[in-house]
Amino acid sequence: MEGPRREAGILLPLFSLRGDVDWGIGAISDVAPLVRWIADAGHGLLQLLPILETAPGERSPYAALSAFAIDPIYVGLGDVEDFALAGGESALADADRAALAEARASGSVRRSVVRRAKRAALEVAFARFRAHEWDAASPRAAAFRAFREAEAGWLGDYSLYRAAKEARDERPWEAWEPALRDRAPEACAAEAAARADRRLFHEWVQWVASTQWAAAREAASAVGVRLKGDLPFMVSRDSADVWARRGDFHLDRTVGAPPDAFNAEGQDWGLPVYDWDAMAANGDAWLRARVARSAALYDAFRLDHVVGYYRMYVLRPEAKGEFVPPEEDAQRALGERLLGLARDVAGATQVIGEDLGTVPPFVRRSLVGLGIAGYRVLRWEADDGVYRDPRRYPALSVATSGTHDTSALAVWWSEELDDAGRAALAAVPAFAALAGATAEFTPAVHEALLDGLYAAGSDLVVVPFPDAYGGRERINVPATVGEANWTYRMPWSVEALGGPAGRAIAARLRGLAARHGRAR
Repeated sequence: MEGPRREAGILLPLFSLRGDVDWGIGAISDVAPLVRWIADAGHGLLQLLPILETAPGERSPYAALSAFAIDPIYVGLGDVEDFALAGGESALADADRAALAEARASGSVRRSVVRRAKRAALEVAFARFRAHEWDAASPRAAAFRAFREAEAGWLGDYSLYRAAKEARDERPWEAWEPALRDRAPEACAAEAAARADRRLFHEWVQWVASTQWAAAREAASAVGVRLKGDLPFMVSRDSADVWARRGDFHLDRTVGAPPDAFNAEGQDWGLPVYDWDAMAANGDAWLRARVARSAALYDAFRLDHVVGYYRMYVLRPEAKGEFVPPEEDAQRALGERLLGLARDVAGATQVIGEDLGTVPPFVRRSLVGLGIAGYRVLRWEADDGVYRDPRRYPALSVATSGTHDTSALAVWWSEELDDAGRAALAAVPAFAALAGATAEFTPAVHEALLDGLYAAGSDLVVVPFPDAYGGRERINVPATVGEANWTYRMPWSVEALGGPAGRAIAARLRGLAARHGRAR
């Protein structure tokens, strides 16, 4: 489905949100005040990164241990009724309150600390729910039962996996005892019985998270803001999905990326390879379920690494990487089958393809034929040093100043472009106001860059939040692992965006949207 014509949005990971009283990370409950600010800025879309659950110690949101479960780290404890009734923060042990204080004091996201504090709080809340609601068969317990039934297609395997993994000190499923590792029916039944309470806990957390998410989506809809999600191309090898559906994956090889501008050696992501033939023999049930889940959570979603649906870069031990399938005709046929399926299952939810990196020309032509928008990243839209005029970008595209993997617009202009590059951009009619500008990222330069971008022919323009206010922060550096990756937090709380600084940014964005026919 196509989205609204001439629209503008903001890219901001959920973990980056900040509340006046938060737990050291963005929470689902922070979405409502944020979308109200986005609406006030004349914008109609909030783009998030994946919100799926990741393993303890994992920072990247693209290595999920479930293709369906919302990460409990995003639950807003202030909105959990059972936590408040159990005494709130005062019910936490001293060590857990200390972890919470440490998370709150940090200027960046401290996932392991946040996860400890929130897990303790959720355990307190669940104990209260179990005693006063579940055992009493209350109306809230009935609502939880209805959720379990509605989501049974993934929730049962997920909760069994999570409970079994925790009982084994978080060891990967491949290190479990053979019978459970291989999902022998009697072993799974015995484990399910032994972990009944722990399974119920994980299912309850998903109910709480899903209930909060539904409220956030309702709040966004009320002010005319669409929520755009991100469907990661892969899941982690140590995930509920690979354990439960091992036949859908090749575990003797891994998927990665060929050499590109970010990494001359290419990348091995260490993630399992899809067996598309095996999936097709089962009616593509898992892929259909993934897409349906995204369509239920979002108004639009981005298909990460969309070229992977046409061809995967597969690595085997002691062998060079290769594309599978190897031939273009087969790649086109595969991609169009899979993406056509995704588009049809998504229905009214808009599907957008992340077509960046090493992408052969036929893929972008194929996406156009499927009615799926691709990306136009300003800094990469150039041929031999000559920038393309954004006003000529196709309507079926997403124009953006950068992604979660790039530097901020301010850094690109002042540190990565040289004088010739800045002059080349200023030679584009849409950026004529940049003529004579130096490397200094002044308010005038900032305005001229955004003005040229908002003038794009693309139906949708999305600006990373740091670029909206001219910040220099970065969300991630690809092919690296470090403390700075995936830990960015916005400088203001979502409530403080209603103050002078937030109102000034909103006014500037509203003016840009109105000037270029993108205002809500």
